[in-house]
Amino acid sequence: MKTSIATVSLSGDLREKLSAIAAADFDGVEIFENDFLAFDGSPRDVGAMVRDHGLEITLFQPFRDFEGLPEPQRARAFERARHKFELMNQLGTDLMLVCSNVLPTSLGGIDRAAADFNALGDIAKEHGVRVGYEALAWGRHVNDHRDAWEIVRRADHSKVGLILDSFHTLSRGIQLDTIRSIPGDRIFIVQLADASMMSMDLLYWSRHFRCMPGEGDLDVVGFMSAVAATGYRGPLSLEIFNDQFRGGSSRSIAVDGRRSLVNLMDRVRRIEPENAIAVTKMPDRIAIVGIEFVEFASFGDEATELEGVLASLGFVKTSLHVHRDVAFWRQPEGGAINLVVNRCSEGFAHSSYLVHGTNAYAIGLRVADASDALERARVLGAETFHETRGAGELSIPAIRGVGGGIIYFIDDALTAIWSLEFNQVEVPVSFGAGLTKVDHLAQSMNYDELLTWLLFYISIFRTTKSAIVDVVDPSGLVRSQVVESDGFRLTMNGAENSRTLAGKFIAENFGSAIQHLAFKSENIFESARRMADLGFKPLQIPENYYNDLQARFGLDDGLLSQLRESNILYDREGEGEFFQFYSHTFAEGFFFEIVERRGGYNGYGGTNAPVRIAAQKRALRPKGVPKLV
Repeated sequence: MKTSIATVSLSGDLREKLSAIAAADFDGVEIFENDFLAFDGSPRDVGAMVRDHGLEITLFQPFRDFEGLPEPQRARAFERARHKFELMNQLGTDLMLVCSNVLPTSLGGIDRAAADFNALGDIAKEHGVRVGYEALAWGRHVNDHRDAWEIVRRADHSKVGLILDSFHTLSRGIQLDTIRSIPGDRIFIVQLADASMMSMDLLYWSRHFRCMPGEGDLDVVGFMSAVAATGYRGPLSLEIFNDQFRGGSSRSIAVDGRRSLVNLMDRVRRIEPENAIAVTKMPDRIAIVGIEFVEFASFGDEATELEGVLASLGFVKTSLHVHRDVAFWRQPEGGAINLVVNRCSEGFAHSSYLVHGTNAYAIGLRVADASDALERARVLGAETFHETRGAGELSIPAIRGVGGGIIYFIDDALTAIWSLEFNQVEVPVSFGAGLTKVDHLAQSMNYDELLTWLLFYISIFRTTKSAIVDVVDPSGLVRSQVVESDGFRLTMNGAENSRTLAGKFIAENFGSAIQHLAFKSENIFESARRMADLGFKPLQIPENYYNDLQARFGLDDGLLSQLRESNILYDREGEGEFFQFYSHTFAEGFFFEIVERRGGYNGYGGTNAPVRIAAQKRALRPKGVPKLV
């Protein structure tokens, strides 16, 4: 598989873009004309710089408004083409993109356009180059790859071929099977982009909201399956117009791009293995069985405070690590929640504490095969993690995740860690709070990281994604997206400013991280009662909220009284009901949530978020008051 990316997809000047593209291990680059025009060197300098980075120029683009013009505009278009071909010779590339005409003066007619391209092919042959014709989704006369292919077919010239772009085809809902009949050798390059479904002008949608394959809602897998069936084996190139990417890290976006292409073609290979373009072999996307553990890094008085909060949630310390200052916490009546508090004064956990303060720096994901999970993540560019282990300690496969945190992979064999590395301690007779499992965890990040981490999760793990929703914070919007599977729920919250609760957490915590854990209860009212007996202080919800609940849902007085008494929030979708209450925030914005789901409710109580966030912000340390250390 030969990979390429257009310079328009990244931020920075041409030098910065090429450096990022090479570092991400792409094979080639499309030179977008604007990037070339802004460069302070000759065409030969650009070509040499590309080759010095170990890249080739897969395409020079775009050449606009060529076919179907009346005279004298037609003659002028051919003169422009000659100039571009000479430029391409100096750059060292042999392919130019010609996009379908959008000028109101252009004339229709497939035969007229084919004649123009036949004549253009003769000129291209003189210069030793080729031209590829692309149907823009908003082209005046040609906006469908079927028409573009018919023009190329009738032009009947070896130097004239077709360029396919997934956005232009998928945004117009064109049948993908129509691609399969196109000869693969007549397709000169394939450009790829995804996008979230939006109802807007095609040009505006294309120029501002494209994203990497897998990050949006378009059927890019189906598109590439059809392309692979033609026998095409040329470059797969990303052409991404996205305002967020233009202001982001070129290195990060380039890495995302390479990951998206590898993941895409792995998906295609599994659907149609006989047609698939060659891609690095790797295990299939990994199913997450559940969250095996969550580990906190803490120290000193902050660790004592954390353990006090855990005790108020009904957790007890059941065992201690044989070599390290690490404790294991569970609900005394069982359940599947394993929490680890790491108080070590050295090692990665302590480094995480020194940078971020008390934080949930690591999660262990239960998978069928930990080695397979690590291998897929590695092939897709994830950074592996290894820490020196002592005698008798297990080496657990791991990668770096959001904010530099750690994701461990635990399979059946590796669950032996709890018996091999921990010694049980005497547990006082006590009762828990009836918490049974981790319902979901939430990670907060800057909004411009949201698509990066979405792609990270959906490419490595067998998960699905929800549409992005807006969570209203009194100080701004937070964009939230859910990634989930049967055994795993994750909400990712992208903060656009530091005044929101999520934004403040990121600022105070010095980076993206897990901001809250939600535990499942089978009887939330009983859990609230037990936790109150253990000294838990719930987040206080205003009376106005409960008055509105009664008006919205017609709840009976008894249920409403129970909700109010325990500061429990409520939501309903169809026959499903959702109950939730929260701890106060600590450790610069971290908090716990207790939830109960009834009747197949699958959401997260999003309508309650503004009330919850306002209550949490009232309880935060006032602005300007320094943190006590």
